[in-house]
Amino acid sequence: MNKRLAVWIPLLLSIALALGIQLGLLLSNTPSHLFRLGQPDVLDEIFSYISERYVDTVDLDALRQNSIAALLQQLDPFSTYIPATELITVREEMEGMFEGIGIEFFLVHDTVMVISVIAGGPAEKAGLLAGDQIITVNDSLFSGTGINEMEVVKKLRGPRGTKVKLGIRRAGAPGLLAVTIERGKIPMYSIEAAYMLDSATGFIRISRFSENTHREFVEALRQLKQQGMAHLILDLRQNGGGLLTQAAELADEFLEGDKLIVYTEGRKNPRTEYRSKKGGGFEQGKLVVLVDEGSASASEIVAGAIQDWDRGLVVGRRTFGKGSVQEQIRLSDGSALRLTVAYYYTPSGRSIQKPLRLGAVHDTALHSFDTVHAASPEFRTAGGRKVYGGGGILPDVVVPYDSALRNNSFLNQVLLLGLIPQFAYSYYQQNQSELNRWSSATLFQRQFQISPELFRQFMRYVQKHLPNPAMNEVEASRTYISTRIKAYLARELFSSTAYFAVMNEHDPVVQRARQLIRSDLAQISTAPQIQ
Repeated sequence: MNKRLAVWIPLLLSIALALGIQLGLLLSNTPSHLFRLGQPDVLDEIFSYISERYVDTVDLDALRQNSIAALLQQLDPFSTYIPATELITVREEMEGMFEGIGIEFFLVHDTVMVISVIAGGPAEKAGLLAGDQIITVNDSLFSGTGINEMEVVKKLRGPRGTKVKLGIRRAGAPGLLAVTIERGKIPMYSIEAAYMLDSATGFIRISRFSENTHREFVEALRQLKQQGMAHLILDLRQNGGGLLTQAAELADEFLEGDKLIVYTEGRKNPRTEYRSKKGGGFEQGKLVVLVDEGSASASEIVAGAIQDWDRGLVVGRRTFGKGSVQEQIRLSDGSALRLTVAYYYTPSGRSIQKPLRLGAVHDTALHSFDTVHAASPEFRTAGGRKVYGGGGILPDVVVPYDSALRNNSFLNQVLLLGLIPQFAYSYYQQNQSELNRWSSATLFQRQFQISPELFRQFMRYVQKHLPNPAMNEVEASRTYISTRIKAYLARELFSSTAYFAVMNEHDPVVQRARQLIRSDLAQISTAPQIQ
């Protein structure tokens, strides 16, 4: 071997080794399909041809994002793509503050459906209701245009003081309702109300499960226990869910020892359990959990754990049935994929998720009495009580809507048009000096009455929109309407707690829960199932 070759051989070997290492790293971090000879990425080919040969100029980034959204819609309603520029917006609700109109929504059939309206927010003041569908935004068609969650957020959120015009489709209303909303700052507190219903029974209403929910609950619990609380009504109605960890921590406050709260499992995700770990703040005492068709996800986890361990009663209507787990995966360009990877299961093994058809959630029967179908699988609680699967949480005690009110066409029109909150806010603005003489929410709740004259003012306001109401239907709905006018005024004067204190006086679900507590039926460790 000559000297010149002897010098170059070590250098060539070093270069070959370095190239081998780099190639190995590249292969290990690159999707395998890119290296399948003869199988090019067809999507990349299509985008390349569009870029090079399409007749008009195309925004390829927007086209890719829309293509990804369309792809994910073939999976389920909850798998979504989040562009890098919008990740900060996604975190806002969990962090507790944003500026916008104040609604929670799901996308169903490419249409925004309002799930709940944030208490005291601009949307509520404008009369938006749960179940409304947003069809147009600023006179442009928004429904059915391939929208995703981030596009909804971009359209509806914005600096306070700015306005957005919405075209609303509402069940039973002809055509679209035009609603203009002035955006505002939306505080995202989890607890909307916490107060004593009587000397021994506390009431806590939780609207969502965000980063501070457990901390807020512990503080509310501490204050109510200082006031003598021995029993608790936990209101999770219209709570669309949120963070799984917060739901597990909340449930832990009610369960003794090492108990399973919920577990998740998927095709590629092994079973993961969440269990009670510490001494809770309310492990003893009667407990009733209130739910309805707007209770979803984290709310269903709490209700399911309470029911399966016979810790308390679940009262109300069947829950929404959103029991899927989304994992947020950061992508190479800074965007994120929120992909459904598993399902939630209650301690007894019930799946919370209702069956899905392609791209949509099955009819949730929002306005009908829930019954248990013969096909629903049966499960047993820790105490041997029979409970049912099939999606959502079926309450131990079902409290249906008042059929007489549901069939009252005058009341339905008033609610469809959002006339009660609109009138209440208008009345408050015109009569602030008179209303401000009430020094406390308690005095207002006990002493303020909707006088005949005030109700006549309301009717004059209504008749601008509904000129010929049936007077028998007006009288039949007088108590219902008067309670809500008073409640909205209480919120404007004092707080959301004052609003719920007024509402709960005539709320059949709350009153049924109080009856159960007084009759000892809420202590159900050995009692049979109640129906």
